[in-house]
Amino acid sequence: MSPVRRLDSLRHDAAAAAKAHSGVVSRTALAELGIDARMVAREVAAGRWRTHGRQTVAMHTGELDDVAKRWRAVWEVGTRVAAVDGVSALQAAGMTGFEEPTVHVSVVHRIALRSHTDLRVHKIIRRVPQEVTEAGLPRVKPAYAAVRAAQWACSDRQAALLLVMPVQQRLVTGAQLRSAATSIPGRARRGLVRTLVRDIADGAQSLGELDFAALCRQRGLPEPSRQVVREGPDGRIYLDVRWDNGLVVEIDGTAHQSGLSVSDDHLRANLVTMDGDIVLRMDLVGLRLRQEEFMDQVALAYLTRSTHHRAGAAR
Repeated sequence: MSPVRRLDSLRHDAAAAAKAHSGVVSRTALAELGIDARMVAREVAAGRWRTHGRQTVAMHTGELDDVAKRWRAVWEVGTRVAAVDGVSALQAAGMTGFEEPTVHVSVVHRIALRSHTDLRVHKIIRRVPQEVTEAGLPRVKPAYAAVRAAQWACSDRQAALLLVMPVQQRLVTGAQLRSAATSIPGRARRGLVRTLVRDIADGAQSLGELDFAALCRQRGLPEPSRQVVREGPDGRIYLDVRWDNGLVVEIDGTAHQSGLSVSDDHLRANLVTMDGDIVLRMDLVGLRLRQEEFMDQVALAYLTRSTHHRAGAAR
């Protein structure tokens, strides 16, 4: 084979190898194809290829897409030790609606690392058995990734979002999330993550454990009735919280935020409103995170409703 034909053949093989990784290939894989550092340097100098770190070579000179960036992150940190984790693993699993340009990877804490300015490398105490996918991109499975994403989040609200979204988008089940939270205790937000996971995994039970009456007493409000029964066109409906002055509070779990349950909840709220009551809606996770704001609304609504109720009775 002539030198020119061999060069073309090597370029073809490199492009084929990179196709599985959205246009990038590792230097290790190139070496296995017979492409050494000198050829890489020549192709880069000719403007055909581009390097992205020490281990990653792109078969083009444009910007890398998200898939290529994840492969690059694993190769640059170390294929045998690194796995895409946290929010990046959730995105790789198909989670949408959350923007995070930085790729997050995890390694076991005893691994020595170089610094990477455009990656976020998290050291973890240990790997949970079988937490990393066996095929394709080395990434942590969604339930474990969601728990770590919450632990690494920049705020409590972001932590809650990164626990709720994978369940709402059916990437994980509540039971899987609860199991993962038990396996990965972590150091950051340990109590909050445990509480949020319980709320998300079993909203009805968590609602029972939430002492809403105590929150009302702190505001000087009388204790409301729980699970008040009303008759609807299709049978009985149950209201979470109701006072005699007609103020109703509905506290929704995660399951109420997807599928047909949203329509069911709206119909129920509309029916109660048409009967003359006022309905305040709040989600269980939101109440955990923004308790003061929600209870401000409850106190104001109770005061307003009581004033109107007394005025109507005086007529």
